[in-house]
Amino acid sequence: MAILLSSKTRVVVQGITGGAGKFHTGLMRQYGTQVVAGVTPGKGGTLAEGVPVFETVQQAREATDANAAIIFVPARFAADSVVEASDAGMELVVCITEGIPALDMARVKNLLASRGTVLIGPNTPGIIAPALHCKMGIMPDMIFSPGRVGLISRSGTLTYEAVDQLTRLGLGQSTCVGIGGDPVVGQTFLDLLERFEADPDTDGVVLIGEIGGNQEERAARFIAEHMTKPVAAFIAGKTAPPGRRMGHAGAIISGGKGTAADKVAALTEAGIVVAPTPADIGVAMKTALERRS
Repeated sequence: MAILLSSKTRVVVQGITGGAGKFHTGLMRQYGTQVVAGVTPGKGGTLAEGVPVFETVQQAREATDANAAIIFVPARFAADSVVEASDAGMELVVCITEGIPALDMARVKNLLASRGTVLIGPNTPGIIAPALHCKMGIMPDMIFSPGRVGLISRSGTLTYEAVDQLTRLGLGQSTCVGIGGDPVVGQTFLDLLERFEADPDTDGVVLIGEIGGNQEERAARFIAEHMTKPVAAFIAGKTAPPGRRMGHAGAIISGGKGTAADKVAALTEAGIVVAPTPADIGVAMKTALERRS
């Protein structure tokens, strides 16, 4: 039915009493997500959006059997919040916060590598499984529809554009994941492609990349060598000048590498249908599915 999320996902919101945390807790619950607890130090024993608030994630887990955490805390506290969630035994952690120092996240990622915690983000819109009516994030859920297309993206707004196109074409989604736009993130394209390849309820995958780094090139090699399911892609940043950061901290061309042209060439060589413009993402996925069938 989905990757990472299930009917047993029980969510604790770290930073639930802040403006963003409270607002999106209400929307997640309205969509159907089982938000069972919140955490704000100093606010334990209160309620936020009808959800009990605890002092620590450990207390929240013991009281509610929460197994997933979503983080809405300021950047200077966010890395520690990820570690606290992992220490408490959270299986899935989604970090919405942006602006976390890359060194902090590198240390956190190194720590999580020895544990079973799966991290989405930081600087991510989150993850959603339409058939389960479960989302951990800030996505506008009204554009999503249940189906069999997975989506992985480095861009939040392009995720929404692609999903709207897919829905209008009758291509519902199994799971949609924003991996985050920072240089150091938890789950990568490779990690999620492997999960989608193993998911019996996903027939094809949309991959939305952007300039900077080499995630897309590595994904292209994996798709060519291991994926049996059709993949469509779009790369943002074709007109970005080298050395200038474009929106996301990870979207920067340096040393002549990480350009959109390089990424498009690698994806095309791997047999992936690459959309020439953002408006063609849905059609590219439809074409990839038709070619495979």
